[in-house]
Amino acid sequence: MPHTPHSPASRPRARSHRRSTAVALLASAVSVCLVAASAPPVPLGVGDRLFPYLGNPGYDVAAYDLAFTYSGSNREPLKAVTTIDARTTADLDRINLDFAHGKVVSVEVDGEPAGFATAAEDLVVTPDVALHEGEQVRITVRHSSDPVSPEDRQGGWVRTADGLAMANQADVAHLVFPCNDHPSDKARFTIRVTAPDGLTAVAGGLPTGVERAGGSTTWTYRTAHPMATELAQVSIGRSTVLRRTGPHGLPVRDVVPTKHRAALEPWLKKTPDQITWMENKVGRYPFETYGLLMADATTGFQLETQTLSLFERELFTERAYPKWYLESIMAHELAHQWFGNSVSPGTWSDLWLNEGHATWYEALYAEETADQPLAARMKAAYGASDRWRAAGGPPAAPKPPAPGSKTGIFRANVYDGAALVLYALRQEIGRTAFDRLERAWVVRHRDGTATTADFVRLASEISGRDLGGFLRAWLYDQKTPPMPGHPDWRPTENGRAPAAAAGKARGE
Repeated sequence: MPHTPHSPASRPRARSHRRSTAVALLASAVSVCLVAASAPPVPLGVGDRLFPYLGNPGYDVAAYDLAFTYSGSNREPLKAVTTIDARTTADLDRINLDFAHGKVVSVEVDGEPAGFATAAEDLVVTPDVALHEGEQVRITVRHSSDPVSPEDRQGGWVRTADGLAMANQADVAHLVFPCNDHPSDKARFTIRVTAPDGLTAVAGGLPTGVERAGGSTTWTYRTAHPMATELAQVSIGRSTVLRRTGPHGLPVRDVVPTKHRAALEPWLKKTPDQITWMENKVGRYPFETYGLLMADATTGFQLETQTLSLFERELFTERAYPKWYLESIMAHELAHQWFGNSVSPGTWSDLWLNEGHATWYEALYAEETADQPLAARMKAAYGASDRWRAAGGPPAAPKPPAPGSKTGIFRANVYDGAALVLYALRQEIGRTAFDRLERAWVVRHRDGTATTADFVRLASEISGRDLGGFLRAWLYDQKTPPMPGHPDWRPTENGRAPAAAAGKARGE
């Protein structure tokens, strides 16, 4: 999304605007924003089927500027300033931001003090002058950012052995900073972190400056491409940043606990070749840098944070899993940079497009590099698919998460269950058309968002025939359709799921 700085004193009154996917999700909700200033604040959302109160209608974020000051203790709140540049897509008396689990000190709109109140997990901002549709607006919130997440929520700031890291998927970026916390509203990020000397701070994007003063250091990073809030990453700790070069001169940087540097290096050096492998499958790497953040923390998952994927350090140093398996998990998170990060889901029901593709390339990588047959994994998935659909819903219509477990949407039905859909599609249209589809998908929707309907349309276009009925059955039916080319495949009552299909406990 373009970021056009403006002077608060000369706020434009243009009526033209571009509506974001988030607004399209719930156009009727815009009218809710047009409330009188005297009415009580209420939480809003963009109408996501799985997370109805995530995101907010009425504006489109162009850029975030996040400034965090870390005291040196990962048990103390960070001081923070979040600046949001946006364009209104409706007349607004109030602006709802997603924000919870932090104390708000002050809010300004275009440099002027603004009123604010809390409504559920929304921060409701009332500017001194109502905003008109099509205006550029800058919102500045001074607040705390608390690394101690509530016990019933997973993610946000994650404590590591020597600092902090972020894990914001699916709905917890707003525990860290005020935002429009839905993947349909992507924006560019500038992230500044001030920490005591002796610590290292790294964030997604490329470094743009380091300043040292008074016993503290401030690092600044900036993304070159828009990013969903759930994909932001900040690491603070006693870390070493290792640098190498990927294909086409791509800067590759890894962030590791200094004392584990030697043990992790054999794994880290595999990344450039893995990037080349993925480029041979789907085309040029879509971002300005890549690398692995090896966090000294036990999270139970790995996470595809944009340009800097989060991994548990112990996964690689304790060696509880075979080498080929760990390498395939690295490929899984790398594949997400194309599928889920560059092309983000229009709604959380489109999660299968992220996880199904990442699982597909994870399995393909294991087949091509470690002699782990893809067909065998897909046959096992087929046997379990009916049970997965019963437990979690069809791949493109997952059941809502259980109360208190927002990560519950990350079930087997959107991992190997969704990869099984891609396998069926390849069986149906052939490898040549399927490979063309994959490349076209990440080019057509690069730096944007896309939905299941978009994928069905493109698959039909590339294959030269209407695949709506075929894919509808695979994506939405309660029972798994027959597998093309494998009439002998049958659902199993108690068969085991594929060994690598461990969902959130394994990698996102």
